[in-house]
Amino acid sequence: MNQPDIIFIVLDTQRADRLGCYGYQRPITPNLDRFAGQSVLFEQAISPAQWTVPSHAAMFTGLYPTAHQLLQAHQSLPNDRLHLAEILRQAGYDTVGFCNNPLVGILNNGLKRGFDTFYNYGGAIPSMPGHSTPLPWPLNQMVEGYTQFLRRISYPIQNFFGQSDLAFRISLNAWLTPLWSKMANFKGQNERSVRDLSHWLRQRETQASEKPLFLFLNLMETHLPFWPPGEFVDQVAPYFRESKEAREVMRRWNREAYRWAAPLTEPHTELESRVLSDMYDAEVAYQDDYLGELFDVLNGRANQQNTLTIIVADHGDGLGEHGYMGHAFVAYQELVHVPLIVKWPKRLPQPGRVDTPVSTRRVFHTILDAVGRLPEMPGLEPASAHGLTLLESAYGRDPENGVAYTEVYPPLTFVKAIERRQPELLTAARCLSLRRAVVRQAAADDNADSTYKLIQVDDQPDELFDLAADGGEEENVRAARPSTTNTLNDDIRRIAANVTRQRDHLGASVEVDIDDNLTQRLRALGYID
Repeated sequence: MNQPDIIFIVLDTQRADRLGCYGYQRPITPNLDRFAGQSVLFEQAISPAQWTVPSHAAMFTGLYPTAHQLLQAHQSLPNDRLHLAEILRQAGYDTVGFCNNPLVGILNNGLKRGFDTFYNYGGAIPSMPGHSTPLPWPLNQMVEGYTQFLRRISYPIQNFFGQSDLAFRISLNAWLTPLWSKMANFKGQNERSVRDLSHWLRQRETQASEKPLFLFLNLMETHLPFWPPGEFVDQVAPYFRESKEAREVMRRWNREAYRWAAPLTEPHTELESRVLSDMYDAEVAYQDDYLGELFDVLNGRANQQNTLTIIVADHGDGLGEHGYMGHAFVAYQELVHVPLIVKWPKRLPQPGRVDTPVSTRRVFHTILDAVGRLPEMPGLEPASAHGLTLLESAYGRDPENGVAYTEVYPPLTFVKAIERRQPELLTAARCLSLRRAVVRQAAADDNADSTYKLIQVDDQPDELFDLAADGGEEENVRAARPSTTNTLNDDIRRIAANVTRQRDHLGASVEVDIDDNLTQRLRALGYID
């Protein structure tokens, strides 16, 4: 079989429960829903981490965070953890990235390793294809050359601000947020990147490329701050234009970046909850609208029958549920239950839905299995890659027995910010706790219609939820179901032990540089040696 083209799309911060194909009642995602109807949809896909850096590293390496060890913004992926793009380049692929998230596209953290071409739409000086600048030749080439020069100068500066604790704390001041979030393209230029990518694909169709394509796209539309175009606000929240109070709520949240991840000291007001939820939906609707052009291009490609397209989110987002905003500290479904949609007409001709819980780190294995014969590289285990493909689960042969696992390492930049602003929250909201969780289908002798989830906090079982009966995770049934709790706790211990052995086999982690005030607590929790 010829090697397939591979399209890997990450919808950054996209909750599964806000898509029609996952049961959402608002008709805001017609294009994604149509695409899902032609694909295999995984109903219970679980991200291996709750925020961007460790989650992307897991999908790019096939390893859980403890094993790949890219846990914080200032770290870098160890060289002996093979990156998906590195392997595919060795296998003869053109490897191209279009990225809107600065944590992936700007920071010198190893997530861009292996890409022949990487366009970055985030940061102060984005890099884009030449056709994105509407200037005649040779002016567009001159502008591109000048931009490349500025980028080489600016990247070290942007890396400093992205990885410096002091710079991060300064950036959280409300009067600075509008500057860096807009002028520095914190959310990238998502619609433009999709338009450029669609044009790039059309151009590639006219060329006789001898290499198969690996294309990575990251969209960051649904991340705070929320600035959806007016037409999508009107579609979702028609009251917004006329309500001064609603506009003030959104203005305040868009300015106060510290609140995007800090635990809540009190519940949202009814208006806050409505505005934040509706504006998130407006961003989802906007993203879906411009994705329509990309889907049309993909469907029109000559090789579309032998193109593996994977759409997934790196994580979701909390909008005030369970007393938390953002995606920093907890393992609830609004953060770790993500969309996962796989289309490959040549190998998966029948659309369908898979209710087996699966880990999205297996995107790595699925792509490598699709490549077929893999290059010989130290540390690459073809048997593992082929055995863990999501296609096995799609055909009813789940290799992980219907168990999906996640690890929640809190981002230390936010931990330090909270320590300086609201130190009492560190204990009250358990911000320093390492959380692990598993989602598992009920055993045959249990309630066969149930899927259970156990959350462990600092190695102790903390909350058990029956997701079929309680998708919002409001009722902790741990005390009422001790047998289920013990079974899932054993699952967590077994997987955590295997992941720790894998980490030790691969090698030491990158040192975490932290101040003395937190060192003792973090060492006690296992974050550092």
